[in-house]
Amino acid sequence: MKFSEMPYERPDMSALKEQFAALTERLQNAPDYAAARAAFLEEQVLNKHVDTLFTLASVRHTIDTRDKFYDEEMEFANSAMPQIQQWQDSWTAAMLASPYRKNFAEEYGDLMFVNAEIERKAFSPDIMEELQQENELTQQYGKLLASAQIPFEGGVYTLSQLSPFKNDPDDARRLAAWKAEGQWYKDNQKQLDDIYDKLTHLRDKMGKKLGYEGYTTLGYYRMGRNCYTKADVEKFRAAVVKYLVPLADSIYREQAKRLGKQYPMSFADNALMFRSGNPAPCGDADAILAQGKKFYEELSPETGIFFNTMLDNELLDVLSTPGKAAGGYCTSLWDYQVPFIFANFNGTQHDVEVVTHEAGHAFAAYTNRDRVPYSTVWPSMEGCEVHSMSMEFFAWPWAEGFFGKDTRKFLYSHLAGALTFIPYGTMVDHFQHIVYEKPDLTPAERHAAWKELLGIYMPWMKLDGEIPFYSEGEGWQRQKHIYESPFYYIDYCLAQTVSLQFWAMLQKDRANAWEHYMAYTRQGGSRVFTELLKNAGLDSPFEESCLRGVCETAKQWLDSYDLTGIE
Repeated sequence: MKFSEMPYERPDMSALKEQFAALTERLQNAPDYAAARAAFLEEQVLNKHVDTLFTLASVRHTIDTRDKFYDEEMEFANSAMPQIQQWQDSWTAAMLASPYRKNFAEEYGDLMFVNAEIERKAFSPDIMEELQQENELTQQYGKLLASAQIPFEGGVYTLSQLSPFKNDPDDARRLAAWKAEGQWYKDNQKQLDDIYDKLTHLRDKMGKKLGYEGYTTLGYYRMGRNCYTKADVEKFRAAVVKYLVPLADSIYREQAKRLGKQYPMSFADNALMFRSGNPAPCGDADAILAQGKKFYEELSPETGIFFNTMLDNELLDVLSTPGKAAGGYCTSLWDYQVPFIFANFNGTQHDVEVVTHEAGHAFAAYTNRDRVPYSTVWPSMEGCEVHSMSMEFFAWPWAEGFFGKDTRKFLYSHLAGALTFIPYGTMVDHFQHIVYEKPDLTPAERHAAWKELLGIYMPWMKLDGEIPFYSEGEGWQRQKHIYESPFYYIDYCLAQTVSLQFWAMLQKDRANAWEHYMAYTRQGGSRVFTELLKNAGLDSPFEESCLRGVCETAKQWLDSYDLTGIE
């Protein structure tokens, strides 16, 4: 079914409450495993349907945040979801206490129970009001960013539409674009500060209500982290500072030489990889999707079938339009067993990475669409990001069809960008740990903390006041995850480290690399992250040797890469 034909109707909360209660009672009173299993499978169908309805409303709302109907439906969803979570929690408690738990584990695996125990640690009816308020605040933030109308060179642009100007090879124009963007954030500073201050205190309150020291422990549980701890993340952050920050620093020093700039460079100058301009797609949106079709059809039979399903059923919405929410994502429409990709094409290298990155997520979901329970279609977040970030590297042999004359630029900048991203992403994680350990920090103190971290993780950034929004430590406010999905960012860094292992394999044997990728992907979310890696013959990013090894291999490639003739 095409996306435009998928029906939406607001769920009947009274009927839902009765259905969940009836299924929970059936499970509790089941005379044998067959009866318990039947109730379990019906609950799966009910949950998938509810998820599908809310996902349809959410996607259509983000496609046009000005649409009053779906705006109201999202307000309803924000209020309804915590109530539904309460009914689901009762079901989960019954599953955990079921005398047939061993039978379920034998048929469907024990991970569903491990994750269920974590979910119960992240929820109580006592925090329903706070969850509703959190949903309202994050929606306010999203709508604020989507409402941006930024005057620039006689036109008016959204944040996404302004992005190409922020990469313009003309120094004055590029700087002006960065200043225009920064000024919009400055003009909305009070609202951005207020929303985050409320979110921080609200989340701290939720954590304490559930008996934790504050939000951090609750945040880890809400992220479903089931195989690593805060101490493991701290160990990874230390390895990033030890191995990756020096490598990234050397990349930016070489960049400064190419640009004829003094190191350290401004935020605007760091955004320009080559004096002649960053790599850009050689075609428009239709051409990029057509090359994406060619890539996936030639990569493997499975990926070809998958991508044509996406195209045929309107499961990609990629053009940047007025009123559209910023950013990009991939989600699942469970009733139809298909994924959906949302993005904002803006004429930059990012457009191609949407077709590879977000479609990497989508391919993994499509491959595992028949899994029961459906919660094991996707692994935990860092596991999901391995699918997407690694798929970007598998597209390298098809890069010329995407980038034409800029292909050599792209290959260099893509690898360099993957490496330099990790210190930034790690800084986002470190910042959030500080914020939730000290929830009473003032907005000014939060900005100061971000500015201090810039000196540790991104010493190549010049903080000279040229672009006040960034140089004064406020740049974190454009990172949606910090507002909307707390602690969801180190996942990208862990996954990027794994994706660099795939990149290294690809330099030697593409077929072998694809075998490892499919060995990883076919497992879906049936194992915890570290086991998924082990089963696919991959190293854990929590081992210092892993990050050290990928840094050494990447440095050798970058140092030997021929940039002759590229300005």
